Amino acid sequence: MDSVREYFDHFEILELDYTFYSVLLDAAGEPTRTFQVLKAYSGFLSPDDHVLLKVPQVIFAQKLRRGAEFVSNPAYLDTDVFVRSFYEPAMSLLGHHLRGFIFEQEYRRKDERGTPELLARDLDRFFSKIPKDDRYHVELRTEHYLARPVFDVLSTHGVGQVLSHWTWLPPLKDQFQRAGHAFFNSGRHAVVRLMTPIGTRYEAAYTRAYPFDRIIDGMIQPLMIDDTEAIAREGVRQETHVNIIVNNRAGGNAPLIAQRIAERLLGGPAEDPTPGS
Repeated sequence: MDSVREYFDHFEILELDYTFYSVLLDAAGEPTRTFQVLKAYSGFLSPDDHVLLKVPQVIFAQKLRRGAEFVSNPAYLDTDVFVRSFYEPAMSLLGHHLRGFIFEQEYRRKDERGTPELLARDLDRFFSKIPKDDRYHVELRTEHYLARPVFDVLSTHGVGQVLSHWTWLPPLKDQFQRAGHAFFNSGRHAVVRLMTPIGTRYEAAYTRAYPFDRIIDGMIQPLMIDDTEAIAREGVRQETHVNIIVNNRAGGNAPLIAQRIAERLLGGPAEDPTPGS
């Protein structure tokens, strides 16, 4: 795990995505392979290292892929499964290293969507029953749900809105504007995820970015950098720590993209993203 130590020589936070695909304890309470991998990671963390952990899709996805089909998920928003099979073992393994939980909601097609009010009701029920924690963040991958009823529930429970630069979502600045330029997380942390160029599917972004050793000409969308900078500066103004997660698929090489954002932040003030600027 020398790569873990090397990573934290340059960055203060790491997002672990592989937990998205499996719980940490199985139905019998036995550790899964994912538990063992996370345990190994934890042994290489220094006191000041922090991670963001993806919550398994089995807890937050309404449908799951099974072969070539998507089927209904019986564990969707199951509070007992979340607490027993993920939250408690994650807390035990990572302790103070754990900076946040990311609940990623899958993209929903038009014929699968309920109203924002229905989603807000479901989220309110879920976050009312799980342990109170100021490290929860929700990533909504369907533009339809970037709406006031959902934002009100996130605000009530102190759950952050993940601002995601992703295939089928509007620009980051637009997502932030719809939320009233508010950071909902009660722990004063926010998460920005730079995943893929807008309008580009995962497979196409992967193929174009591979082997992830350089910035790909024309792949980075300038507005992604502009918006990330503006949101980070607004975080400073609102005394909120903005955690920026960068994927290679956003432009070819994540460390070089992060360097470009850092240079922008160190280079002078950007446009104020709030109304009236």
